[in-house]
Amino acid sequence: MKTDDNLQQAFAGESQANRKYLAFAKKADAEGLAQIAKLFRAAAEAETVHAHAHLRVMKGVKTTAENLQEAVTGEEFEFKNMYPGFIEDALADDNKGALNSFKNAMAVEQVHYSLYLSALEKAKEGSDLEDAKIYVCSVCGNTVLDEAPDKCPVCGVGPDKFSEII
Repeated sequence: MKTDDNLQQAFAGESQANRKYLAFAKKADAEGLAQIAKLFRAAAEAETVHAHAHLRVMKGVKTTAENLQEAVTGEEFEFKNMYPGFIEDALADDNKGALNSFKNAMAVEQVHYSLYLSALEKAKEGSDLEDAKIYVCSVCGNTVLDEAPDKCPVCGVGPDKFSEII
């Protein structure tokens, strides 16, 4: 149906706008433009509201076990199919920035895949993961449990580049 396609396109567009506006806010903050940064963050939050509304209408949020299975499938596709092709293209185009970005993302998608698989097993048992701190690298997105490593195994930065997720 046309409306179903429109909902999917709207969800994708709103989701991308959210991420883009958050990046724009970081840049405005770095340039000392606090109010403009705040405006970008507000618009990003509004785009999230829109995206969640579209996803809700599409019945895109299911049980946690079903959501985890979808996440496992998506992460596996990214590191097994999507990023290897993107890496080949970046090599052929001699685009070192894209190559690095794709390699980092591919490595981290494998980490997410493993973390989601563990969570899926627990969810199927009707239980939660054990309590642990979770950290994300601000350079490559690597996601680690318990404590930030001395050196990121994906991009090599130190623990000061990791943020705890609350």
